[in-house]
Amino acid sequence: MHAGALLAAPLQRQVSSEDKPSPRSPRGRHRWISLNRSSARTSSDNQLLIQTLTPSPRTPLLTLAKRIAEAGCNLADARVATMGSDTSLTLLATGAWDAVAKLETALTKLARDEELRLVHYRTGPREHHSHMLPYLIEVISADRPGILVKIIDFFDRRDIVIEQLSSLRYQAMQTGADMFQAQITIGIPAATHIAALRDDFLEFCDGLNLDAIMDPVKF
Repeated sequence: MHAGALLAAPLQRQVSSEDKPSPRSPRGRHRWISLNRSSARTSSDNQLLIQTLTPSPRTPLLTLAKRIAEAGCNLADARVATMGSDTSLTLLATGAWDAVAKLETALTKLARDEELRLVHYRTGPREHHSHMLPYLIEVISADRPGILVKIIDFFDRRDIVIEQLSSLRYQAMQTGADMFQAQITIGIPAATHIAALRDDFLEFCDGLNLDAIMDPVKF
């Protein structure tokens, strides 16, 4: 064999072994760990949003919670609200791809109930805004048309995101007067002057004769 060929063969074998690192080598081990972490992260990122609307006596909360658990998924978030004579549910289930697929099949069968209005679809993880400061707004006042619209408009004009909102109308126990109450969670950009915003909001509420507070959310 030619001397050049003898030298080239070991060199070729060396290059091939370096291009395909073994899992036992530090370089190969790092690659395998990265792949495993990526797979583990992806398997839990599958999310299914479930929404239902039913007459209040037939709320399917327990049934849906059981279906989620039986499919091997986790109930990550839940919202329950009764409006009029109906109750709405908004649930977020998370799990591996096959578990979420199994849950979808179970929900399709459950939706055949003619009194159950059910919608479900895949969604993704919520984007975390580290530059947003969460604040809680609470407002109480005598009820009159347009209050909530004006509150929403106040924050919209300042490019402040409303993350959650819950409002209701009720009668005061002592006087029987119609009352309005709202709880709103907002995301304030970190660059905003919080004290000035709070002063503007409280002045706005005073002008509408609203009792209000604005405090940071405490986790």
